[in-house]
Formats: sequence, C-alpha cells, structure tokens
Amino acid sequence: MEQQQPEKKHKRRVRYKGTHPRRFEEKYKELNPEKYGDTIQKVISKGSTPAGMHISICVKEILEFFDIQPGQKGLDATLGYGGHTRKMLEKLQGKGHIYALDVDPIESVKTEKRLHDAGFGEDILTIKHINFANIDQVAEEVGPFDFILADLGVSSMQIDNPERGFSYKFEGPLDLRLNPEKGISAAERLEDITKAEFEGMLIENADEPYAKQIAKETVATMKRGKKIKTTTDLKDVIERALNFLPEKERKEAVKKSCQRTFQALRIDVNSEFEVLEELLEKLPDALAPGGKVAILTFHSGEDRLVKHAFKYGKKVGIYSDVAKDVIRPSKEECAQNGRAKSTKMRWAIKVK
Repeated sequence: MEQQQPEKKHKRRVRYKGTHPRRFEEKYKELNPEKYGDTIQKVISKGSTPAGMHISICVKEILEFFDIQPGQKGLDATLGYGGHTRKMLEKLQGKGHIYALDVDPIESVKTEKRLHDAGFGEDILTIKHINFANIDQVAEEVGPFDFILADLGVSSMQIDNPERGFSYKFEGPLDLRLNPEKGISAAERLEDITKAEFEGMLIENADEPYAKQIAKETVATMKRGKKIKTTTDLKDVIERALNFLPEKERKEAVKKSCQRTFQALRIDVNSEFEVLEELLEKLPDALAPGGKVAILTFHSGEDRLVKHAFKYGKKVGIYSDVAKDVIRPSKEECAQNGRAKSTKMRWAIKVK
C-alpha cells in the first residue's frame, strides 16, 4: 500500500500581534506601501516613519533653492529611499538627467526598482553604486552638474531594519556599516579598541558627556571575555557604565548616550568625516559655472565641516554666495517627521 505523504503545513505570514506591532517583520502593512496606503498615511499622520520607508526632509526648501529647469543635469550624492531624487526628476519634466549615488547594495536596488516603476527610466536617471567621495570620477565621465544634493542622514529604512544594527532599540548584530560588504563591523571595531581611543571617538564624533565611563566599561567588559556582538550587548554596557547616576535621571541619560554612542561608531566604521571632507574638496570642480549645491547635516561635526568649507570657498572666490544662516525644517515638518528635528541645511552657488 502506497504510503501517504504528510500534508505540508501552510506557513502563515507573521501578522500584527495586537494593535501595536513591535517587531520589524510583523509590520507587513507598513513594509508594503503600494498595497496598504491607508496604513502608511495613518503612521505618518502620527509623526512616525513607516517601517522600511524614509520621509525626505526639507524637500520644499531644496526645490526652491535649486529652481530646477527642464534640460538641466543634477546629482543626488545620497540616493537613499529616492524621495529627493524623485521630486527633482519631476521638475525636469522628462528633459535632462539626474545621476544618483549610493553605497548601500541592499537599499539602492529597491530604490532603483521603485523609481523605474514610477516611470523614471535610464533615459533620465542613472544610479551608480559608489561613494560620494568619488564625485570627481562621475563629473569627469558625464561633465559638471547644474545642481548637487547631499543628504548626510542615515535612511530610516536602514535604522529600522534590525539586521543592519543601526539602532539600540532593536536586537540585531552590531554592524552599522552603510555597505555591509566592505570594511569591518562596529562589533569587530570594538574587539581591540583601547580605552583612550574609544573615549576620543565618543567625544569627537558625538560630544558624549559620559565618554570616559562608557569607554572604561566597554574595555573592562571585553577584558572579562564578554564579546560585544549585538546592539543589546552595547546597550547593556552603556547601562552599566551609567549606573552611578541617580535612578530618576538614568533612563533618559542611557537613551541619549546610546544614541550618541551608536552615532560615534557609525561615523567611525564608515569613515564619514573623511568622505565628507573629500566631497567638499571635490565639489567645486564637479559644479558647472553658476551651479548650486545643498547639503543636509544631522549633527554638529558634519555641520562645522560644511560651514567652514563653504565660507572658505566664498572667501577665495570659488562660490559667489553661500547660506548666511543655517536653514531648518519647518515646525510643521518636524511635527510630522520627528527625525527632521536635528536637520540643518546649508547651500552654496559656484561663480559663473
């Protein structure tokens, strides 16, 4: 008698548990914006960013400054989710071209498909998987640009995905690389770091007030033979380091120190200051006469570099005009998108 094969059980999709799903993969509605538009709008209206999405910041201010005309050539040095790119493409009205750069091999493929599906094909959009520090190579290949945008923030879809290890809020590998195929992870970076080196990194990259205590506890943890491999491992180290604080202050202090420590490590493993300095150095030659550049920064270290580069550029006659004051997102935008609150925009115009 023929043996009956056991019936395969249908694997059900992971669904929301209750009304407030916490795990990334449970937010299947948010992760499918084309299918669940109503859910996306509800999340945004509450001032949150839907999982797997990124809400572009200062779009109105950027478009007003660029004043993009059909037929122009532009560069989005940080493609990300493609929100800024799409708005700039719309302004071209089918004439001209935009080049976009991104080092993230995971998200850039998704963004490319999204933009192509929206009708922006290779005739008007070219995406290159390179770091914006190599802006000179792109300009040499295709000629100088009428406008260049660089949004230096980490995209929300990178922060929200626990597998990328960008946030202390989610359990995941302590990675923090924008391109996980290159360089070393944050966990590997911590393996042989000295107390003085880590303390210096926390101060320079994040102005961390408890840098000494966090560096001391990190190195002590490693010496005890305990590896810091996950986001939770690092959060636990920070909690122990700040244990001396009064209980009523501790929770908020741990939260802010976690944010700053993760930022400091992310800047380090991605060499963010070094690549920004390269970009700023190469920008003038990549711009056409009268070309415009706008840069969005998200912490004081980045903003200082941009401010000084633009100020120096005007002084030596490279730029005809630069932003006198930093431009910030409106109160309305910050209310709708909490991640916009720390944004600063600066711009410059190359001499004709």
